[in-house]
Amino acid sequence: MNKTRVIPVLLLRGKGLVKTVKFKDPKYIGDPINSVRIFNEKEVDELVFLDITATPEGRGPDFDLLADIAGEAFMPMAYGGGITTLEQVQRIFALGFEKVVIDAAAYASPQLIRDAVAIYGSQSIVGCVDVRRTLLGRYELCSHAGKTRQQVGLKEHVVELERLGVGEIIVNAVDRDGTQSGYDLKLIREVSAAVSVPVVACGGASGIDDFVAAVQEGGASAVAAGSLFVFVGPHRAVLINYPARAELARRLP
Repeated sequence: MNKTRVIPVLLLRGKGLVKTVKFKDPKYIGDPINSVRIFNEKEVDELVFLDITATPEGRGPDFDLLADIAGEAFMPMAYGGGITTLEQVQRIFALGFEKVVIDAAAYASPQLIRDAVAIYGSQSIVGCVDVRRTLLGRYELCSHAGKTRQQVGLKEHVVELERLGVGEIIVNAVDRDGTQSGYDLKLIREVSAAVSVPVVACGGASGIDDFVAAVQEGGASAVAAGSLFVFVGPHRAVLINYPARAELARRLP
């Protein structure tokens, strides 16, 4: 069995699943419950659900939908989107999710991370950073589905996330999102070098070769993708899929 986790990231918009390209133009993928059932059969390592409209709309998680999802899933799951209070964190864990992903709230309410870690432990709290390249090639952080630019520097922020107690950090390259053009290895290396917690590479994966590169060249501890697991072929036909376990075990450390 491979030790490198390979994680589908599924985007919630309303009651459905969508996939974006560079955080724009969401395309409807299907019903999240049906997708979970298929991923159950494929024995995926874990699933991450991100509600991409909760924070921009100023609302909390859709707990009814999350309860339905949790009732079907046989693998560990994480959820992020619209989380601003400890009560919401508690409700998500009570539904059966193993991890909570915090992005925008880390900038506005870092105490939320401290409190959640104190109760549930670092292994249950995941920091997420959405990173965009500027025209000059520098990295800048954003939140609210890419709509809000954050002034803090990348290294400063990920180091702070580690200090606050998160157990791992998802690094999401906005410019690679949905493009299947390969991970931003430079970005992954910079974050991996700055922190000692596991780094999850996200944004741009097109296949197992990219997974291998993220681990061996970028220093990632786990790999995540969206389009790779919901589209097939040059015309991006919708089909839930996952690499063969034997192939992952052979190729990944």
